[in-house]
Amino acid sequence: MESIDDKIVKSVSKCGRGTIVFPANFVSLGENTSVLKALERLASKGTLIRLARGIYCYPKEDKILGLGVVYPSYEEIAQSIAQRDKARIAPAGAYAMNVLGFTTQVPMNLVFLTDGSPRSVQLFNGHRITFKQTVPKKLSFQNKIAQLITVALQEIGQDHITDAHKQHLKKILSPLREEQISGDYPLMPAWIRTLVKGSYE
Repeated sequence: MESIDDKIVKSVSKCGRGTIVFPANFVSLGENTSVLKALERLASKGTLIRLARGIYCYPKEDKILGLGVVYPSYEEIAQSIAQRDKARIAPAGAYAMNVLGFTTQVPMNLVFLTDGSPRSVQLFNGHRITFKQTVPKKLSFQNKIAQLITVALQEIGQDHITDAHKQHLKKILSPLREEQISGDYPLMPAWIRTLVKGSYE
């Protein structure tokens, strides 16, 4: 008879490497306690990796460079949690600055805006993902880059924008035509809209 561990492995291998899973994905395979214990066993064997409490990954492996297990990105982990919770999210604060290259420093606390429940998830490596509830307007951007620019510049602050920031903004926007961004102008604070428009002049 097939064990619950084998059933879980069969299920995740169908989804492919890099898949992030939660105990709720396996409710049809057994009682919650049995599923949790099976996930723990598979993590201790190295079949799965534990990303946080109740969050596991069927890891990709880098065989070309011999780097071994490849962990999913913070964005992938956050998006998986959001999909599970049927919520929308967007990087915020210092993490948005890092994503866009305004800073090379990855913050220990990675903040995402959400229209779901606020929560905080402690990751395996000491970093933390925090979901901060926000108004729907902040998640209504059509263009993801426009959204990231808005939250990153708000984090820097109007009075702290330097010429270097303006040059970097131009670089971020250079692959995009203004009409790809302009639909989101009404959602930007006036000073950010002015900066973005200025990048196209």
